[in-house]
Amino acid sequence: MGGDALAASPAARAVLAEAESALGEKIGALIANGPADALERTEQAQPAILIISIALLEAARERAASRGDTIETPIFAAGHSAGQYAAAVAAGALSVGDAVKLARRRGELMQTSGGGRPGTMAAILGLPESEESRIVAEGAAHGVLVLANRNSPGQIVLSGETAAVDHAIAAASAAGAKRAVRLQVSIASHSPLMEEAAAGMREALSAVTVRDPQITMLANATAAPIRTADELRRELSDHLTTGVDWIAAIGAAAAAGTQRYVEVGYGRVLSGLVKRIPSATGAEIVSIDDLPLTTAVVS
Repeated sequence: MGGDALAASPAARAVLAEAESALGEKIGALIANGPADALERTEQAQPAILIISIALLEAARERAASRGDTIETPIFAAGHSAGQYAAAVAAGALSVGDAVKLARRRGELMQTSGGGRPGTMAAILGLPESEESRIVAEGAAHGVLVLANRNSPGQIVLSGETAAVDHAIAAASAAGAKRAVRLQVSIASHSPLMEEAAAGMREALSAVTVRDPQITMLANATAAPIRTADELRRELSDHLTTGVDWIAAIGAAAAAGTQRYVEVGYGRVLSGLVKRIPSATGAEIVSIDDLPLTTAVVS
């Protein structure tokens, strides 16, 4: 993950060096060599993904500068869940060092939040939108359950107490969902079970410098614009207990006239989601590695 950029780009390596200094460990070796089970632990995966995302962005900027070009300032920056930390760095609101420490703390807090109340998540594919509220209500009759992610039309994620999630899976299958499966996670992200984690993140955020974003960010749950440091602090704590409405975020960007979406990070998961969102129909959707050097970046 990101190995080519780290090998070729001094700017990318500088991002990794800053992150390792902040964390006090050589996380680059874990990213490069694993083992996978250690890297996939939430407290490692979240800072690792952030590091590679920003390393790829800085490598692209370096590549542009070496040719006398620049990557223009984007209209918006938005991150999916933990991706908001990378978006905040790209928007100039957080330093790499502070962001990776926050991402590490976020992962630790999420792993321990909701003590005594087993939680999980489920992916529901192909369920008619008209059925979503009913399915959530059916599951919620058996415990805490919320709609955690609206990723694209026909792709949602539910989160909450295990019994409630299992009842919702059965209800979704009966309602005609193409697929309804429990995810291989033991935490209920973006649900009220994360309230302890949210409180912990409010404390962690109070100890670092957060600046007003230089690029307008979009909130996960509401797609509202984030333009101040105080708004960003609230977003980065509150979004642990609220959902990620990626459909609404892309809709807000499209309504403001966005014509190009560039995924900044490893892989093309978000690009695939955006392509399925009707408000982005006709827009250019690419990875940062595909970006012509003189065009604007919107992540």
